[in-house]
Amino acid sequence: MDDTAVTTTVLSAWANVIEQRDAGKAELLARVYDGALPPDRQVEVFSALRDILPCRVVRRGEPRSLAYDDGALRNLLGLKVETAGKVNDFYDYLSLNRVAGVLIAHEGRVVLEHYDLGAGPTTFWPSMSVAKSVSTTLVGMAIKDGLIGSLDDMLEQYLPELKGGAYQGVSVRNLLQMTSGVGWNETYTDPSSDRRRMLALQSAGRPGAILDLMTSLPRVAKPGAVWNYSTGETCVMGYLLRAALGRSLSEYLSEKLWKPLGMEHEAHWWLDAADGTETAGMGLNATLRDFARFGLFVLNGGCIDGKSLLPDGWFAEAGRPRTLSGGDRLDYGYMWWPTSDRDGGFSDGAFSARGIFGQRIYLNPARKTMIVELRARPKPIMEDPVDSNAFAHAVVDVLAK
Repeated sequence: MDDTAVTTTVLSAWANVIEQRDAGKAELLARVYDGALPPDRQVEVFSALRDILPCRVVRRGEPRSLAYDDGALRNLLGLKVETAGKVNDFYDYLSLNRVAGVLIAHEGRVVLEHYDLGAGPTTFWPSMSVAKSVSTTLVGMAIKDGLIGSLDDMLEQYLPELKGGAYQGVSVRNLLQMTSGVGWNETYTDPSSDRRRMLALQSAGRPGAILDLMTSLPRVAKPGAVWNYSTGETCVMGYLLRAALGRSLSEYLSEKLWKPLGMEHEAHWWLDAADGTETAGMGLNATLRDFARFGLFVLNGGCIDGKSLLPDGWFAEAGRPRTLSGGDRLDYGYMWWPTSDRDGGFSDGAFSARGIFGQRIYLNPARKTMIVELRARPKPIMEDPVDSNAFAHAVVDVLAK
């Protein structure tokens, strides 16, 4: 056999190995989104997802210690969560909701930090859709830095390839509210949904394939008139940011937050392809404490060392309910979820970043309280066995005493 034949044989064998590896990766990701993994295996996969999908590193700088106050710990461990006529305690909440990590802070100090399911302070966990709220924060910073003109700019100003497609005439504001009017099926457990089509493209890792998918979708409503939850829309936001910044989202996040906030660990952000663009709506892998540092930054109004990084009133606007152009009320902000008080109102101005399988950063500005949770619920979307908002209300009540 000549050298050419040997080389061809070796390359063919290597290509087969890569194909089998990628097929295994795609099958594993499909099982994750189907909610078809045993509990132990699910936790193992969650903590390793940064090694399964291509990622870009978010560099840290000099770590800053979190401030701790254990004075409220005893009361928190004894709290009662009342919901649907039942009373559950703190341990019910941890066990039934499959909480791998929870950190609670009040008035800027950590009052509880707990790990379970094999997780610990150095465990990396996928943000899922909590990354959406991080990404819209980057949009606000880009506006403050003059890299994006305003929320009313049209997307095609930054992404000319959107001209002539469903996203032409859609504003940055429409995108951040998920009111583009572009059709999308988010059903995680349906293999034929748009969400699963996007997951398959991410597994395949072909550059530009996700944006091609988004530009091929139909327009089903006027921009601003209808809300439709779409992770695909947040990938468009990632491409918008990449174009406006002139560099990667990870580099910008590192410069603006990860280094100045003194994150304890470098983060890892999923890409649409090797050396591609960050999937802005998911897959920011970080530790519990570093997610908490981001939450405390938000609770501090977007300031670091007295300097504001965002337009005035950004989070108050980003986390409030709003009204669509047709008059319907929308309890969704700039990829943050307004979170009601115990009486169903919004007087505390509370809002949350939320992700499938139960990930959450709850922020209550009026009560100066934050709850960060890393969870491994059995299915992507399901009703909490113990309601998470009722848990937040119980925490706020205890800390107010």
